[in-house]
Amino acid sequence: MWNHNYYVYITTNPGKTVLYVGVTNDISVRMIQHKENKDIGKSFTGKYYCYNLVYYEHFFNIEHAIEREKEIKKWRREKKNALIESTNPKWLFLNDQLGD
Repeated sequence: MWNHNYYVYITTNPGKTVLYVGVTNDISVRMIQHKENKDIGKSFTGKYYCYNLVYYEHFFNIEHAIEREKEIKKWRREKKNALIESTNPKWLFLNDQLGD
């Protein structure tokens, strides 16, 4: 069986006023794609500048990752904030810490 890597992640805009929850199999590439979409109003992350990574979880199974993404997306903002602050209390942008 191959090792698969999937990530549920939360990004925010520079002012930390908007959150985006997503899932990907390559978090480094996905963060670059979000940043490249900046100023492109066709995507949520581009329209709201949500390219700063503030939280992520690692999964080996895509079904589990999708289930978790759906769960988090249903949460109110306060609960998402608490999740982010559980591992990143200062809301640091983690993009540069991903390591390629």
